[in-house]
Amino acid sequence: MPSLPDQGFLDLPPLRIEYRMAGPRPDQAPTLILLHEGLGSAGIWGDFPQTLATATGCGVFACSRTGYGNSSPVKLPRRLDFMHVEAREILPRVLDAIGFRRGLLVGHSDGASIAAIYAGSVQDHRVRGLVLMAPHFIVEDVTMQSIAAIRNAYDTTDIRRRFQRWHADADATVRGWSDVWLTHDVSTWDLTSDLAHIRVPVLIIQGEHDAYGTVRQIEIAQEECTCPVDVLLIPGIGHVPYREAAGQTLDAIAGFSGRLLREHEGALATAR
Repeated sequence: MPSLPDQGFLDLPPLRIEYRMAGPRPDQAPTLILLHEGLGSAGIWGDFPQTLATATGCGVFACSRTGYGNSSPVKLPRRLDFMHVEAREILPRVLDAIGFRRGLLVGHSDGASIAAIYAGSVQDHRVRGLVLMAPHFIVEDVTMQSIAAIRNAYDTTDIRRRFQRWHADADATVRGWSDVWLTHDVSTWDLTSDLAHIRVPVLIIQGEHDAYGTVRQIEIAQEECTCPVDVLLIPGIGHVPYREAAGQTLDAIAGFSGRLLREHEGALATAR
């Protein structure tokens, strides 16, 4: 396929997916696929894709999921299984469209949950590992409290203008996402069965003071995964490690990705 421009849209009829790309393309080097948070987009990562590409030597691809950024809108109300649909039906099409050959899924918050669902549902030999920043495998009380707080702030303060910077329809994005959690029985949302089927190494990066999840999320991954699970719990930070502790986060991802990709390529070379 033609080389991807640094930014643009993927046409996946009937969907149109906004993306940004930094570093070498998938036919030149491994690719790190960035999956954004519940209210994120391709643009919200800031300069992180470029710094991550520089730190790892990999290409870094970020896209806005449907209903986010400038990607296609999504039908509302969202269903509680919207992340499973994203992981199992849309993400495979995105990876094929960019010519993904090998690399890691690097997710933040909802994006981390989507990465876990994908790896536990789709046997994709191209995915050599997962980096999960502030992941959710169950919905905790602190999660619900923070979701309710951000919805209230959106409805009653000028925080709405901040979200309009990143989303073509901020109202649909923020209210559509928060309504999922505030109007459903979230006790049924549980990724433990997906975790049990992951067959690649996992790195979890979480802030000690994450307002959206406790260390119970880490414990669940350690209990359910049969694959290796490395953990970096960073003191003094909250929900966004790649911004609040950029250096530690970059070092951890670079070390993890370098080890996995070098080991895999070395094994292939030996087999040949």
